[in-house]
Amino acid sequence: MTDPNAIQPSALDQLPDRDPEETAEWQASLDAVAKAAGPHRAAYLMRRTLERAEGAGIALPKLLETDYVNTIPTSAEPAVDGDEAMESRITAWNRWNAAAMVTRGSKHGVGGHIATFASAAWLYETGFNHFFRGKEADGSGDQLYIQGHASPGIYARAFLDGRLNETHLDNFRQEAGGDGLPSYPHPRRLPWLWEFPTVSMGLGPLSAIYQARFNRYLTARGIKDVSDSHVWAFLGDGEMDEPESTAALALASREGLDNLTFVINCNLQRLDGPVRANFKIVQELEAQFRGAGWNVVKSLWGSAWDELFQLDTTGALVRRLREVPDAQVQTYQTRDAAYIREDFFGKDPALVEMAKLLSDDKILECFHLSRGGHESRKVYAAYKAALEHKGAPTVILAQTVKGFTLGEGFASKNANHQMKKLTVDEFKKMRDLLELPISDSQFVDGVVPYGHPGADSPEVRYLQERRAALGGPAPARRVHPVAPLPAPAEKAFASFDKGSGSQNVATTMAFVRLIKDLVRDKETGKRWVPIVPDEARTFGMESLFPSLGIYSPKGQTYEPVDRDQLMYYKEATNGQILNEGITEAGSMADFIAASTAYATHGEAMIPFYIFYSMFGWQRTADQMWQLGDQLGRGFLVGATAGRTTLTGEGLQHADGHSPVIAATNPAALTYDPAFAYEVATIVKDGLRRMYGEAAPGEDQNVFYYLTVYNEPLPQPAKPAAPGIDEGIVKGLYRFNTAESAGLSPAANAPRIQLLGSGTAIHWALKAQQLLAEEWGVATDVWSATSWTELRRDALEADAALLRGEERVPYVRRVLDGAEGPVLAVSDYMRQVPDQIAQWVEQDYSSLGADGFGLSDTREAARRHFGVDAESIVVAALAQLARRGEVKATAVKEAREKYGL
Repeated sequence: MTDPNAIQPSALDQLPDRDPEETAEWQASLDAVAKAAGPHRAAYLMRRTLERAEGAGIALPKLLETDYVNTIPTSAEPAVDGDEAMESRITAWNRWNAAAMVTRGSKHGVGGHIATFASAAWLYETGFNHFFRGKEADGSGDQLYIQGHASPGIYARAFLDGRLNETHLDNFRQEAGGDGLPSYPHPRRLPWLWEFPTVSMGLGPLSAIYQARFNRYLTARGIKDVSDSHVWAFLGDGEMDEPESTAALALASREGLDNLTFVINCNLQRLDGPVRANFKIVQELEAQFRGAGWNVVKSLWGSAWDELFQLDTTGALVRRLREVPDAQVQTYQTRDAAYIREDFFGKDPALVEMAKLLSDDKILECFHLSRGGHESRKVYAAYKAALEHKGAPTVILAQTVKGFTLGEGFASKNANHQMKKLTVDEFKKMRDLLELPISDSQFVDGVVPYGHPGADSPEVRYLQERRAALGGPAPARRVHPVAPLPAPAEKAFASFDKGSGSQNVATTMAFVRLIKDLVRDKETGKRWVPIVPDEARTFGMESLFPSLGIYSPKGQTYEPVDRDQLMYYKEATNGQILNEGITEAGSMADFIAASTAYATHGEAMIPFYIFYSMFGWQRTADQMWQLGDQLGRGFLVGATAGRTTLTGEGLQHADGHSPVIAATNPAALTYDPAFAYEVATIVKDGLRRMYGEAAPGEDQNVFYYLTVYNEPLPQPAKPAAPGIDEGIVKGLYRFNTAESAGLSPAANAPRIQLLGSGTAIHWALKAQQLLAEEWGVATDVWSATSWTELRRDALEADAALLRGEERVPYVRRVLDGAEGPVLAVSDYMRQVPDQIAQWVEQDYSSLGADGFGLSDTREAARRHFGVDAESIVVAALAQLARRGEVKATAVKEAREKYGL
């Protein structure tokens, strides 16, 4: 029978023991301590020994958890560099106005959140007064990712320092009138204040990591030295459940991002209850972050606990704190001293004795009020320690009480996230608690007043002086005047106009070739940021490796296996390519940081992120919405696009719907180009619009989504007809007619218009030939580069008509006079081309690849979905037959002829 006390085999058994006798002595010593002083003392000694080893740099696995106490003891706290009493008064005003704003807004039914900021007020105030650098020095300052539900507190502070007025506060969540404040941090709605949209939980922490990493990238590449910028991400403990919140922790530690600090507000509550009812979220997060290589600073208990810890001579208090689950801690917050004496202290004889030395008031002060996140001195010490730590990012786990200072009806209640207002009596109690000079007479008709000490008050002067010393107001978004980027040489784009001759070229390859030319441009080449999630060779980008290099803060510490090849794998500290590995979410976070550098750092960067189209919008559409929220600019490229062009990979790779999802994003300009010259024309116009001289009325804060295909096909020359470039950009132009295609239709031949996008235009061209040669039908073929832009233009025309303006949609204007019905076809579901149906005056029908994809040849897949050339012919004949322009029997004959 196995001895349960015997040491079990481990990895250490694989190492030779050079001195078994010494090893036995150490083990015997541990046994002796456990026997004489108990297992708690033995565990204490082991933990201290491991901590000593870690501090000495001895290679041992790190401790993943420490005791449930503050990392920085009271004796080691630095003095706060400021007037703590003054900061307390400022925080009181902010607490009041945040609660007043939401309460007043609740009368209009717009809602709001009070409890989150109430718990986190000192986490923000300490940063604003002492740490967060503004943008008026070097233009970058620090980057602040504010927790979304804390926005009322940020507005309250902006009101105190004069950046907002009462009208703004009264229009919280009421933006239609023009003076409103968005519910949450939103650069598109309040672009002078907010930099980063964060309320889609999990995206804030992910973006913050890649922003810190992109800051290093900019510095390493010599674009701008932003080494003084620090990224602060304020998060909720419940938010850490989102997989994006922790997806990139290893990246941050691996690259030593000590320019990054997470501040996690551990009020132990998510939206509807405890974060970890039966466990301890702080300990779980500590283990997770320490395991990932982060520096962890815990600020859990306020100064009222100092007396209790001094009385804890046996460690019983620390053990009890470690074992009590979070939901019970919340219960203590709402119960009287007698309950706490019995349930908390009554579990251990040593704690029973300790409790005899404590008054009821002392117990309630500790368990109801005193938390590390509610004291400026504790928070200041944690922030200072984070900035001083080098070589790794820091996470601060600050324990707070959700609803702190809002009264017994709010504090630690499960429902406080949904509670939108306080009563007048509750406000008066809050006023007395905060010691604010607000009289009862100021509550007119039961409306809670805003509070302000005066524009020239000591509080406001102090606040503004602190911000001036730190580089100006925060948070703040600044778009510094940046000269438009010069247009790249025309030769890079014009080279595609002549076509590929007899060579078959996929549009994916055409795009990569264009980028290879653009990154060589002397003026703008260094500003391109190629981003790829571990598929560079699939997209033909390996030729960029040796010339541009792959960014790595360590450079290349090894000899690559392909070093003797022309296109070897080259990493460099100043590498230009961001090769992210298998993470679309990380690649999108890269893209967002690069695409908004024009505002964050005053440096225009041109990111392009190339990915399997199926794994873009379907997988990371929330981040693409975030990109639009943050006013990002750049090129998203969905490669290996379409439902039928990558069919050997099966349905999980067969994208038939990304343009549908992209069409829902107002900031996305979605194009499905068919030919290489269209790709070049679209990119050229995108560079002009986003980075050059935008036309009057054009919004520069857009991004482009281009689908490109992996199917090698003939690339024709650009037609010489006038207006081709306008048609490519606007979304539709006539590629050819039956006559220009040399098909010589009869004078009275029935005619149909075929509209195709992307790779589908090649099927349309084949169908054009079949219709002419086998059925006597004349066909004009149109290239629909963007169904979505056509629809948006038509919607704007409709809106103009409602205003009394005469405006014809572009799609109707360009098709005006086109003879016969219209048949639209794409490699996507029919919903994509059907976007324009209501504005086409001719009879309209469509073909598309609806349903799930499948593994087979391209030809078989297209036949399966009914979008190949023969299927187009049958559909065209059916349209003409309904109009009486061909015999009805022709449709049946065609089906039989083509085996449909």
